[in-house]
Amino acid sequence: MEGLHYHGGMADIIRDVFLAFVRVHLLHHASEGPIYGLQMMEELGRHGYTLSPGTLYPIFHSLEESGLLESRNAVVDGKVRKYYRITRAGRKALADIKPKVRELVDEALGDASEIDGGARSRRAARRAR
Repeated sequence: MEGLHYHGGMADIIRDVFLAFVRVHLLHHASEGPIYGLQMMEELGRHGYTLSPGTLYPIFHSLEESGLLESRNAVVDGKVRKYYRITRAGRKALADIKPKVRELVDEALGDASEIDGGARSRRAARRAR
């Protein structure tokens, strides 16, 4: 996980929050259809996050051990690829998680227009100088 440079306990907290959101993100995409590691590394990369296989695959394994995902192997271009699908328990967990995440994020970040408006106001003030 690159790009986060905090020290001590703050780094642990940031990492824990980030990895929790990665878990939700994986469940979300698995609810849309089978997913695999490289695909999800690229997907997260589109959001600006870099995860190594050594970080991502243990998350897949823990979600599978928890019964939220299940896997199957398929041969693709002569190589074995492990696909993950969401389980019934995973769908239930995702349905339970989404409103709680939305509530906490909305409260923590406030009104998105306030945040964006504040950034626009600061840019306008800098240009006026």
